[in-house]
Amino acid sequence: MLLADQKKPLAQPKTSWQLCLLAAIVGVVAAFLIIAFNYTIELIQLSYLPEVDNYISLSALSRFDLPIIGALVILLLSWFTGYKYARTGIPFVLHRLKTAHGIIPFRNTINQFFGSAVALATGFSVGREGPAVHLGAACSSFIGNYLQLPYNSVRTLCACGVAAGIAASFNTPIAAVVFVMEVILREYKVYMFIPIMLAAIVGTMITNGVYGFSHEYEFFTKIALGVQHYPALVLLGLFLGVLAFLYNRYLVSIIKYSAKYHIVARILAAGFITGTIAYFVPYAMANITVVDFSLENQWHLHLLVGLLMAKFVMTICALGLGVPGGTIGPIISIGAIAGTCASVIVLKFMPGEHLASDFALMGMAGFLAATLNAPLAALLTVVELSNQIEIVVPAMIVITTACLSSGQVFNNRSLFIMQLDVQGLSYRKTPIEQSLQKIGVLAILKTHFAVFANGQQPNQTEQKAGIDDPSKPLNVIKIMTDGEPNYYWLEAHKDDNNTIHVTDHKLMPLSSQSTLAEVYVVLVKKRQGAVYIYDKDPDNILGLVTFEQLRLYLLTGKLT
Repeated sequence: MLLADQKKPLAQPKTSWQLCLLAAIVGVVAAFLIIAFNYTIELIQLSYLPEVDNYISLSALSRFDLPIIGALVILLLSWFTGYKYARTGIPFVLHRLKTAHGIIPFRNTINQFFGSAVALATGFSVGREGPAVHLGAACSSFIGNYLQLPYNSVRTLCACGVAAGIAASFNTPIAAVVFVMEVILREYKVYMFIPIMLAAIVGTMITNGVYGFSHEYEFFTKIALGVQHYPALVLLGLFLGVLAFLYNRYLVSIIKYSAKYHIVARILAAGFITGTIAYFVPYAMANITVVDFSLENQWHLHLLVGLLMAKFVMTICALGLGVPGGTIGPIISIGAIAGTCASVIVLKFMPGEHLASDFALMGMAGFLAATLNAPLAALLTVVELSNQIEIVVPAMIVITTACLSSGQVFNNRSLFIMQLDVQGLSYRKTPIEQSLQKIGVLAILKTHFAVFANGQQPNQTEQKAGIDDPSKPLNVIKIMTDGEPNYYWLEAHKDDNNTIHVTDHKLMPLSSQSTLAEVYVVLVKKRQGAVYIYDKDPDNILGLVTFEQLRLYLLTGKLT
């Protein structure tokens, strides 16, 4: 375990070598966890498929049965861990970051790892990024909690774990960093950039060493969009904005109206719906092969529209009914199919080489940006996935049009925020608490104090010295009540007549992992007094934090 003095740099809102070292460690652990997760999926799939995601090799009846069998296994896992631990994915991580400093329960993580692996292996239309975010945050929180780090640094480490998980899953380190800032933390803080970047770099390096320097969407080899295509891209953005609104609205509606049913009924219903669609449209079961298939059949508009509808319905039903997994993978696939559909129409008026793959990329960017309200993360995601820097300007046109049409016309918000609202998961803090949450109590801890026990009291000289010289120790008395110790801070002050008055404040205990936000919650009603900080044993006082220190920080921004 780290000592309090060693933890102090981690309690401050600044970049430190300790935080960077921990970020690198988190990157290593998250990367190997993602590798184990991917290997688990492949191990399951290769037991009944000739190759990964090759569901077309199964008979129609087997494709119908497979998701139902997967649903039963997921329910068995949920029963084993407890149904109340079935919440997983990015919305759950956002909730825990805001309300529990990023501490992720172990049983939820077990559900996420094995439940999502089964869901992905049995053809449910879910993505890998949800598990990557959850697993990255979970391993970070386990490390931070084991070392009993300040909660503000645990929160930062969770962001590092998320970045490492995404970078390791998709080989997109830049997009991972921006995604964490734009979607997970929803703020840009300079002192967080270095550790988050470091974790993303480490995660990418490890998976590159295992899988090689490859991207899953490398079949996008050439970009041929010109200025003459820009009006069509604007129309594509408008269409994607409408599609994003429908996706978010119906997904959230399914979550809302299915909540009254038990999880067993919901997961089984998701398995039945997925199996039924898979019986007729097998390519809708996977996320990457469906994009490849749509590009191979770029001239068949009716086929593409049917594939788009099948993937759309399969995804919102699976995620809305509670199947563990992510939404970004299917969103990228739906966007690519929608872009390919648009290219069929554009080609009738404006022939061009590679136009189908170009519009598929644009569809991925616009749909991802509009559903998550994350334009910059979406832009960098498609740039890194395709390894094509030439798409930046066309993608920006589609993204801005899609986000504006979705947000301004339909008042669409980030899908994750809508999920949190409909599930009743809190994620908002007051501006004061948000500010104080970034600083640990160890950063401003007053360690110079004197404890008077067994009825002892400081004399008037000692009290007066504390007023005239702030460096003198704070006076604390210890009183035993029913065998339990109670501590009081004797605060001395002078009135206008230079007479000394002493006010005793009962000290409430807080763990050394706490942030100033917890201190604020305890003291805000009285707006005076202090709390005492302990390490493990509540009778082992490390120091005090006073309300005056909070007030001065909020007024001046300086830690005293």
